[in-house]
Amino acid sequence: MLEVKNVAKSFNLKNLDKGKFSVIRDACFNVNSGECVALIGNSGCGKSTLMRMIYGNYVCAEGEIYIDKENILDLKAIEMSILRKQKMGYVSQFLRVLPRVSTIDLVMEPLLDQFESRARAKDIAETLLSRLNLSSKLWHLSPLTFSGGEQQRVNIAIGFSKDYKLLLLDEPTASLDRENKKIVMDMISEKKEKGSAILGIFHDKEVRDKVCDREIDVSNFSAS
Repeated sequence: MLEVKNVAKSFNLKNLDKGKFSVIRDACFNVNSGECVALIGNSGCGKSTLMRMIYGNYVCAEGEIYIDKENILDLKAIEMSILRKQKMGYVSQFLRVLPRVSTIDLVMEPLLDQFESRARAKDIAETLLSRLNLSSKLWHLSPLTFSGGEQQRVNIAIGFSKDYKLLLLDEPTASLDRENKKIVMDMISEKKEKGSAILGIFHDKEVRDKVCDREIDVSNFSAS
């Protein structure tokens, strides 16, 4: 489902004499349907950078990234947006949403984008939010007013609202208590059973041991 081939990434930094800072080089790996793979390595080795390249937020300096056999580097911006909506979910460490949009509407949005009925989308969103222990009193409020742990659960509900072919998880349990962490681990296992390919960054060893089939050490691709 995901194939990364000889990928490299550099950043242009004005305060460096040479103007360019290389982060990743010759990254090669794949993730198959129905498995969860963890990106590991020391802080700063490029785990999140690699994840953002796969999602299309960062442009590769070199290499190819295939999602469902389609090279995303060949896609125009609108085509990449369509691919994300149809095939790829992303749970980041930070909630980025428009102000004044309610929590329930945010979780429903990925489903409505794919022409799910409003009634069905609402039912799925309410089920997810309830499972993640977010009180119904909060559903019609903007999550920008929530605590860090509550915001992360909204992030997870949005990312898990559909059965994406590829699911990217950047520290999904970092802000969660033990009860909600276990719920998220169960949700990841369920997505694997449904055939989703999952790539994640999990600093919590308990989570890695529970849900991951194998690990990829990004330090092996570090250009530093």
